[in-house]
Amino acid sequence: MLDAMARSPTWIRRFEIGCRRLIVGSFAASFLAFGAASAGAPIPPTLHFEAPPELAPQIEWLRGFDTTTLLPIMELVGLDEPGTPIRVLIVAEGSPKARLMPSWGVAYAVGNAGTVVLVPSRIPTYPDDSLSAVLRHEVAHVLVARAAGYRPVPRWFNEGLATVAGRDWSWEDRGLVMLATIPREGLTLREIDEGFRGGTLGAKRAYALSTAFVRWLLEQDGPDVAARILNHVARGDPFEEAFQSATGRSLEAAERAYWSNLNFWNRWVPILGSSGFLWIVITLLALYAFKRRKERDEEQRSQWAEEEDLRALIEARAQLSRHSAESSSSEDRWVN
Repeated sequence: MLDAMARSPTWIRRFEIGCRRLIVGSFAASFLAFGAASAGAPIPPTLHFEAPPELAPQIEWLRGFDTTTLLPIMELVGLDEPGTPIRVLIVAEGSPKARLMPSWGVAYAVGNAGTVVLVPSRIPTYPDDSLSAVLRHEVAHVLVARAAGYRPVPRWFNEGLATVAGRDWSWEDRGLVMLATIPREGLTLREIDEGFRGGTLGAKRAYALSTAFVRWLLEQDGPDVAARILNHVARGDPFEEAFQSATGRSLEAAERAYWSNLNFWNRWVPILGSSGFLWIVITLLALYAFKRRKERDEEQRSQWAEEEDLRALIEARAQLSRHSAESSSSEDRWVN
């Protein structure tokens, strides 16, 4: 066979060698992919979408959702396997499932059932401002439940983790934290939990405060602190014991440390230096400039009106003087 190849034209030999390399390369790539899968490469959760016919366009959009964006959430909560597929129900406003949540809510998750319910007509709203962010937020709740072995965790921890997983920290979050802490030095985590059951403003503050505290925990105790806490909860430890085992300090001590750390520099400076605050300042300056321009225009118009009145008065006096002079001249001629 080698003799036959040697006697064949050069381009034929190159073609045969190229085909062999292609086959070997494809086999090697398949082998490596199989090896990675066998070695436990992370696989994102599978999402099954359901919706009534009138909301079918939402289904089509969500089917393009990139589930690989859920992999960081699995890492955040400490899951190596995503578990069973997650049902995502798209429901209309006024439907029985939509009425199970408050008017300000846009979605909710039933962690034990692996189900997410979305009301697209209520988006955008705080704490999430897009359908994809809401979906990540609610899937995070399901993954938290699975990482905790379906044992209870405080709502502030659950919502804080889901919000961190769903989107980036914004200047609006910082503003809500600042406003929530103006009347007093700090709120307890129990009070933050109660805020979720309040009205719209109370819930917004609770979301912002719980997210701020969870972000601080991740910065102080490492990006895997949530996974460590949930692992202890899954073993059967009460949350406060799980928290202490994972962080080396009590929950009360962590609360005190957080509020003492929330001083002027990390409460106000991030807000004052944010792009959102900059645009507010620019807008206020533009409004002030517009107001001053309007006042100057009014002053100019008033000055012009006064000058016009003065010219009219001078002209009237001049006419009166001319009329008096003409009258005097006529009388002199008549007497003569």
